[in-house]
Amino acid sequence: MSAIYPSVWLGFSQTSFTLEQVQVGQWSTRVLTAGPPDGQPLVMMHGTGGHLETYAHNVKAFADAGYRVVVYDFPGHAGTTHAVADLELEHYVEHLLGLLDVVGIEKAHLTGESLGGWVAIKFAARYPDRTRKIVANTPGGTMSRPEVMEKIRTLSQAAADDPSHERVKARLEWLMADPATVTEELIATRRAHYSRPGYADSARHILCLQDPDIRRRNLISDEDLTALKAPALVVWSSDDPSGPAAAGMDMAERMPGGRFALVENAGHWPQWEQAEFFNDLLLAFLAEES
Repeated sequence: MSAIYPSVWLGFSQTSFTLEQVQVGQWSTRVLTAGPPDGQPLVMMHGTGGHLETYAHNVKAFADAGYRVVVYDFPGHAGTTHAVADLELEHYVEHLLGLLDVVGIEKAHLTGESLGGWVAIKFAARYPDRTRKIVANTPGGTMSRPEVMEKIRTLSQAAADDPSHERVKARLEWLMADPATVTEELIATRRAHYSRPGYADSARHILCLQDPDIRRRNLISDEDLTALKAPALVVWSSDDPSGPAAAGMDMAERMPGGRFALVENAGHWPQWEQAEFFNDLLLAFLAEES
């Protein structure tokens, strides 16, 4: 891991931030906010089974650049209320809309990794007037590969059912190009979230999107992509286990004004493994005139 961001704690603590529970409908939502309150809002969203610590190496760069950064745990995940029914894309999209309303954001930049990128695209297609720019980072929702879905379901549920060091480490290492970037602190952080009473059942509802039939009806459609009004950047990585970079390139080509960027020497979390490059890439994109 980059020596610039040696830990989750140091990544966050290098800038001022607040961490609180915000009520969004039925969901008590764990939200981290940094940067000037009057800055352009930038919402960061994690992937399936993830948590806001996914962006520990990114928040400072964007807060320092003047953005009002909002990072949160999805419904059913980590420090947000656990799920008691299956969560499909409409649930995540409507929760994001509610969160923006509750924290007083009219229009935001959206960046999401994996499931977060999927949510960002679906949200922007449905609510173009609430969206500034989109960065879909190794986004889900483009493919339905049985072997990948089974791997995600198996590793994730095993870690949720038994959040041992070995199972959580295996889940995290699957995400990375370099297993050494899975630090003991990251493992401990995820173990703490997965050990919360009730999380194992919540995980089953989160993982419904790995069911082929449920996934199929939630996939990003051509209509979703052509409906996008906001400038969009699709970020893929050289070693993404979810699928080839060609999938991201194809997505970008179908977006009006979409573009594509490849991050070398990274897996499914380029924002973690190549944080400095990722931050510079997004800062340049967000700063461009629309």
